[in-house]
This record gives sequence, C-alpha cells and structure tokens, in this order.
Amino acid sequence: MKKLMLICAPVTSRSGYGDHARDLVTSLFHHDKYEIKIQDVPWGSCPRNALKPENEMDKKILDSILKKPELPKKPDVYVDIRIPNEFQTHGEFNIGVTAGIETTIVSQAWIEGCNKMDLIIVPSRHSKEGFIKTIFDKVENLPDGQQRKVGELKLEKPMEVLFEGVDGETYKKIDNVKLDKIDSLEEDNVFLFTGQWANGGYGEDRKDISRLIKVFYESFANKKDKPALLLKTNGAAFSILDREECLDKIKNIKSKFPTDWDLPSVYLLHGDLSREEMNKLYNHPKVKAMVSITHGEGFGRPLLEATMVGLPVIASGWSGQLDFLDKEKSMLIGGKLDKVPNSVLWKDIIVEGSEWFYADENQLYKALNHVFTNYDEVKNNAVGLMIHNREKFSLSSMTKSFDEIMEKYLKDTPQQVGLNLPKLKKVESQNEAPKVKLPKLKKVTDEVTA
Repeated sequence: MKKLMLICAPVTSRSGYGDHARDLVTSLFHHDKYEIKIQDVPWGSCPRNALKPENEMDKKILDSILKKPELPKKPDVYVDIRIPNEFQTHGEFNIGVTAGIETTIVSQAWIEGCNKMDLIIVPSRHSKEGFIKTIFDKVENLPDGQQRKVGELKLEKPMEVLFEGVDGETYKKIDNVKLDKIDSLEEDNVFLFTGQWANGGYGEDRKDISRLIKVFYESFANKKDKPALLLKTNGAAFSILDREECLDKIKNIKSKFPTDWDLPSVYLLHGDLSREEMNKLYNHPKVKAMVSITHGEGFGRPLLEATMVGLPVIASGWSGQLDFLDKEKSMLIGGKLDKVPNSVLWKDIIVEGSEWFYADENQLYKALNHVFTNYDEVKNNAVGLMIHNREKFSLSSMTKSFDEIMEKYLKDTPQQVGLNLPKLKKVESQNEAPKVKLPKLKKVTDEVTA
C-alpha cells in the first residue's frame, strides 16, 4: 500500500507559487509512490482558475483536492508549499517547500518556520545561500536591564535545492502566432517585461519597473527607429483600479522628460493570462527580447520560460536567475547590493538589515541598444541557451531530481495508521476554469484613457 501524502499548496492559484506547486505535484504524480491528497489554499488575491478539467493532469490534481478537511489517518508525509512563516506539521515527516528569498537574508520567522520541518526544499542556490548565512542572536534579559547572548537562531534542518522544471509541451517555440492586440502595435521590435508591480516608490518596487521604464525612455529617445516596451504587469490585483494605478505610474515617469522629446512607446498589458497564452506572447514575432532589472528573485520563472522559446534575455546579474542564465548566452547587468528601503519592509518576510540588487543604469542602456542593433548575434546565443535549458530545466529533469531527494530522506519512513489528522481549514476549490481572453493593451501617451 502506498504511503499517504498530504500537500498544502495554492494549486488552483494563477501565480508563481501556483505554478511551482502544480509542477511539484505533477512531479509527485509521475513519481507514483504516494497516495496524494491536496489541501488547496489561496495565494493573495490571485484568481483560482489555473486548472482545466479537460486537461488530464489538471483533472488528476483537481480530483485529489480534499472536499472536506478529513483523512482516514495521519499522513506519512506532509508537504507545505508556502512561505516558511506559514509552515505547519501534520505528518510523520514534514517537508517545507518555499520559492525562497529575493534579499540577502531571511526573517527570524522564516528560520523558525523552517526549523519546525524535517526537510526544506528551495528552487535556487541563491535561496539556499540566503537561508544558511542568516543568523540571529538569542539573548536573555538581565536584571540590570542589559542583555546577554545565550545562543544563535539559524537554520538547523537539511535544505535541498530543486530547480523548477518547465513543461516543454506548454512552453515551446511556435510559428505564425496571432494575437490581435500585439499584431496591431506600430512597432515591429518589442521588449517584453513580465512580473508584478509591487509596492514601493521609484526604484523601490521589487521588480524595479520604474527605473526600467526610465532607462528605456533614455535609451531610445529622439531616435528615428524605436522599439517599444510591453509591460505584462499588475499590482497584485486584476481590477480596473489596479490597471489605472499602473497607468498613472507610467505617466508620472514620462512626465519627468522634456515635452519636446520623442519618446518610445510603452504599453501596458494588464490582466490574467494562462500558460498557453503566455507562450504565445513569448513567441510573437514582434516580441524580440525579455528584459528585467529585478532587485532579486527566489528563482525567476518568467525569465526561464522566455529562454525555453529562444527569446533573448536581459536581466540583473544577481539572485535566483543565475542558475539558468549565463553571461555568454544572455546579457547580465552588473550593479551593487544595497539595503532594502523602508517602504518595502514586510513583517516576517522582508526584514530590516537585508540587502538586494540595484542594476547599473548605464549597463542596462548599453544592453538595450546592443540587443536592438545586433539582434542576429544575440538571437543565436539565445537559441543555444534554449537548447541547454530545455534539457536541464525540463519537467522530467525536475521529476528525476525530486525522486532522488525523496528516496534520500523518505525510503525508511514508517507508515502510520489509525491516527487522527488535525483539522484543516476548509477551502473551496474552483473546478471550473473560465476561458481567458487576452487583456487590452493601453498605449501610454500624453492623454492616457482607461
């Protein structure tokens, strides 16, 4: 009889964590050594419509989601795919899976959460390094008001790196892509950014979108032939108000330039796209390159997806994406580490004293122009990276690595029967996946309209 595995994860969520969770669950189904039950949980305000019942694997995941918070026995293995301060322990052997960190250190709450588990899995060497080097002093208060160090709080449990794997049947090179809103753009050369426009002032949001727009304007202002920048982004919601906030941010950056400058176009693609729709976007003939000067990534999945179709990538030369990007076949932007601004500190997640990466604007300027003027050379390098990454970061490669990790830690785990499972919060799963239309593009001009 197979061992019982309970997985707590946002499997229906349209998010990066949702993608990661679905890939891990898919790997476990291919592993085929456990009876899998899933506790589906939300991920922020992200839509929970990522699974399609007509897809064989998606249906298998949907069928495994608990309708009631009940199990016949305590799970032999419990897998929690969330952030560490949310980790729980419901199994005989407990595994915490987290996308990792964007900064140099993690919070005290994350270390404490990891230390509750028997094993931690992260998607990048950057994430593992951040956890390992994070050490807090344990102190006791003395009668005279002073404090004395009595020990250290640090990671005590084993941690394994499991690279994310991309399904080659979803993300692949396709020809003759038609997307009406992209087809209609005036420009034939488009740089693509994709990612969430998080909180923070100019230069302080984690993806550093504001500075990217500013440098893009500077790179191609007053030039006869200009590319465009397409921002596939949102601010953690898919509402009209959220879209307007993104447009206002772009207008504000544009307003800093002289009114007589001929600036390149910046377009906003706001809303929710499926994996298949994203693949079409990556493959559209007008989309020539991916660009991101993120302050930090636990892994950087959209960048990996772009490489899977041979799209040239310009990216920050720090954090999780370095596992699948290299300076020979992609364009890595140098810069420096500096403290995380107070405006984005986040209790138990992004802590005071941590640092992240600031890309050098001059290097970005040169990279954008190099891609635009030497595209054939850049494209050839990107194709070489595609061939490498489609093998090393495939879903099958991830499944094989995951199998090795599970065998290493769980081959001798005894089965437990007749034990009561602690009650889990009931979460209604969304079994219907409505069709998603490509959101409208908004060109940023002097008179932006909703």
